Amino acid sequence: MKTNRPLAPETLAAQALGFIDPENGALVPPIHSATTFERPPGGIVGPGYNYTRTDNPTYAQVEALLARLEGGAEALVLASGMSAVTAPFLALGPGDHVVVQDVLYWGVRAWLNDFATHWGLKVQYVSAGDLDALRGAMRPGETKLVWVETPANPLWNVVDIAAAAEIAHAAGARLAVDSTVATPVLTRPLEHGADLVMHSATKFLNGHSDVLAGALITARDDEFWQRIRMVRKDLGMVIGPHEAWLLLRGMRTLHIRVRKACENALAIAEAMQAHPKITHVLYPGLPDHPGHVVARRQMQGGFSGMLSIRVAGGKEAALETMRRMAVFTSATSLGGTESLAEHRRSTEGPDSPVPDDLIRLAVGIEATEDLIEDLTQALDF
Repeated sequence: MKTNRPLAPETLAAQALGFIDPENGALVPPIHSATTFERPPGGIVGPGYNYTRTDNPTYAQVEALLARLEGGAEALVLASGMSAVTAPFLALGPGDHVVVQDVLYWGVRAWLNDFATHWGLKVQYVSAGDLDALRGAMRPGETKLVWVETPANPLWNVVDIAAAAEIAHAAGARLAVDSTVATPVLTRPLEHGADLVMHSATKFLNGHSDVLAGALITARDDEFWQRIRMVRKDLGMVIGPHEAWLLLRGMRTLHIRVRKACENALAIAEAMQAHPKITHVLYPGLPDHPGHVVARRQMQGGFSGMLSIRVAGGKEAALETMRRMAVFTSATSLGGTESLAEHRRSTEGPDSPVPDDLIRLAVGIEATEDLIEDLTQALDF
């Protein structure tokens, strides 16, 4: 039975946009492992599927769901989060000026400082959330892209998306938002004026630590979006059909996973604020977080499953806390069902701007009391 009532995002995700196979009634889409597809009579390349490096039917349902959840015109799935990050920059030209916030996922900064600048992009960093600095960095006619991440890994700075979009557009630039941590459950950047949304789909979107994937969603299908499509095709940044199928499967539980992770993270943040061995708790859901007011405005239903704690005693105390954890697993990544902890300074190296007393916590969906007890006992030394 069909309904005329608009369906909630939770329903759309859980039912994969209501997919039913027209041939056999299956509720789960098939995996199309084919790399090539028959062309129309005469062999002329036309609309439809031609070659998997361009497109594949397995991508279609997950891309349609992503576009719907984000309120975008179209979406693309890519081979990894870094593929999704780099594609918009590679759609620009040598000599173009881009403005990027200074604290963000370290892999993005490393790529920009190495490949992107060597290739010819002019990269300028500004303090995350400092709108005056962003405004001052803009070069009208020359700045082509502003890249922000909110909340930003691993200090969880919050950027006012609507204000950043206004500043970018006034200078003739596009605003791209890495919304990996917020997910469309909590924030829909396009509704705040962003032009592009990026996700490391490896993380919360898939949610089971078994898929490497990235995603881009655009507010409009324009020439720049077509250039991004071309970059994905020509550089072979395509996801495998099996990974696309797993990503869609993971997204069916996106809303309940993200909400439980948010509940756990907030409870942990509040508990750790009172712990004598914790000097700082970095979490946008806490009233004393500098980005809390903006976060409350643009994040609906929670403040993410990510937080960081700073341990009294510096690096050695932080590492000892890590060694003593039993429920949290020491591992890279985030957004899975399991809770992870990581000493980011050790991962990122000596050039990292991250304090060496900081532990990043990627909170999963376990029992809240188990997670708080684990951190409490780990700090008891």
